[in-house]
Amino acid sequence: MKAKKWILVKDFCGTPSEENLKLVDFDHRDKLEENEVLLQAVYLSVDPYMRVWGKKEGQVMIGEQLSEVIHSRNGKFPIGALVLSKAGWVTHFISKGDDLSPIRFDLGKTPISYTLGVLGMTGATAYFGLNKCEPKDGEVFVISCAAGAVGSVAGQLAKLKGLKVIGLVGSDEKVRVCKQEFGYDHVINYKKSNINEEIKKIAPDGVDIYFDNAGGTFYTSIIEHNMKNRGRVLVCGSIQTYCCVDRSKLEKDVSDVIKSKNLSCIDFRAYNYYNEWPKAFNELNKLIQDGKLKVKEQVYHGFEKMRDAFYGLFEGENIGKSVVKVVNQSTNYP
Repeated sequence: MKAKKWILVKDFCGTPSEENLKLVDFDHRDKLEENEVLLQAVYLSVDPYMRVWGKKEGQVMIGEQLSEVIHSRNGKFPIGALVLSKAGWVTHFISKGDDLSPIRFDLGKTPISYTLGVLGMTGATAYFGLNKCEPKDGEVFVISCAAGAVGSVAGQLAKLKGLKVIGLVGSDEKVRVCKQEFGYDHVINYKKSNINEEIKKIAPDGVDIYFDNAGGTFYTSIIEHNMKNRGRVLVCGSIQTYCCVDRSKLEKDVSDVIKSKNLSCIDFRAYNYYNEWPKAFNELNKLIQDGKLKVKEQVYHGFEKMRDAFYGLFEGENIGKSVVKVVNQSTNYP
């Protein structure tokens, strides 16, 4: 059986380029042993963490995918079943089922691809990350990468909890989307404005919560210039530093400021709450279906677009979650 995979041929150093990843055709066995299933990728996720946690040279790129069972010798996974896995950037793979995750909640009319985004790891990161900050009605909430996969969900959830939301983005189009579609109170284009000065104008008494998806100078400057005493900083992502060869240029030591302001810096991992994901996803899905949570999804078509979709994350192209659609699933999902 013919299949395709993307492999890492050269370790990332600085901004990703065409020489880092290669699309390879290969022959995949299709005869199954007992308890094995053959799966075909339907949607694949692209996320910034892949830049940091990528595999060794010559190995398949890391990543999550939504797959359909196309042949089975395992009663737990009949033909047509849709599952989530961390199979990486491959069109086909064989599993005995231990590494497959059935969808554990009712999607209703929500698109199946959302299981890789707002109803997947990114949504869980936004949901549990915000709750970890213990937000209170009326507090000032700043979020970087506010139009991204995690940021767009966390910002809207913060607004629903009664917080004053200030989003940081890198384009006028993202400013428009965050204001008009996500309902943020204020949005700052950091490429056109000094974020510290703008935040001080909006919140002269300081920021209660900073949800950091950017790291680097965003993290250090907001801690230094904008946080209130006893404020909370959620350390979620650091996309500004992922493509930087010399991170020391972006990573300033602000430990003394953190101590002097009595800040709580929260290092967070969504998988610590994995058993609670179904409950969270049911809640998020209801907000989606009730029109209270707006979802932006950028869909690339074709397995060949994996590299383009991935690199677009670091060029600021995406609004919301980026996924790659490989094939149409045969089962009856939206």
